[in-house]
Amino acid sequence: MACALRKHGSRSTRSFLGAAAARLLAVALLFGGLGSGHAEPPAQSPDETIEGHPAIPQSPRHTTTAQGHQGDAVNVAFIGTDEELHRMFAAAGWYAADPITLETSVRIAADVVLRKPYAHAPVSDLYLWGRRQDAAFEQPVGNSPKQRHHVRFWRSAELDRRGEPLWLGAATYDERVEISRTTGGITHKISPDIDAERNKLVTDTARAGMLDGYYWVDQFHRDREGRNGGGDPYVTDGRLAIGVIELRR
Repeated sequence: MACALRKHGSRSTRSFLGAAAARLLAVALLFGGLGSGHAEPPAQSPDETIEGHPAIPQSPRHTTTAQGHQGDAVNVAFIGTDEELHRMFAAAGWYAADPITLETSVRIAADVVLRKPYAHAPVSDLYLWGRRQDAAFEQPVGNSPKQRHHVRFWRSAELDRRGEPLWLGAATYDERVEISRTTGGITHKISPDIDAERNKLVTDTARAGMLDGYYWVDQFHRDREGRNGGGDPYVTDGRLAIGVIELRR
């Protein structure tokens, strides 16, 4: 997919930026443009375009629930190996989520009530490409798992020319817990500003020095408003942010 995108450094730009310059440019633009949540990063010259990952054109725009209802919106992606993805999030101060078991389910419920931190709290399953998430990460807020930054990822079957997959993600901020209107169980309720969560995620990974750069897919979502599987409303500018993970062999 040839993407006429706003680009802020990538492995393919090294001929005119260099890896170090690309990283610095990406971080500078992230701090200046993404930190506020919605600010538009500065435009660059038309010749600075790149070839997008081949999995992008047919990528789903939304996750689904186990019941087949529309879930969270896909709003962020990374290109890299499984090892690189986990290393990047560890460096950025995010934690891998525990699997859902009876033990972890009881613990997260108890920790919400007792206001005890649980950095690896499990996340509920959502589905993309017919399967549940391949990885999930979170960043706690305060002393209770009822509030947290979190993201789920699905690995594309299609690889790019470097043999690397696209990790499609749905990033949201859990701001409280409530009784689900659809299942009747305890569930997290998300903040409607999913763009701010997308931007924070890219900013955190860039600050950790783990990105070669990032770029945008504009109009990835045509509908700028929606609801997830729990009925929570959200708004978006419709863009997908794609980060290229830095090689550290």
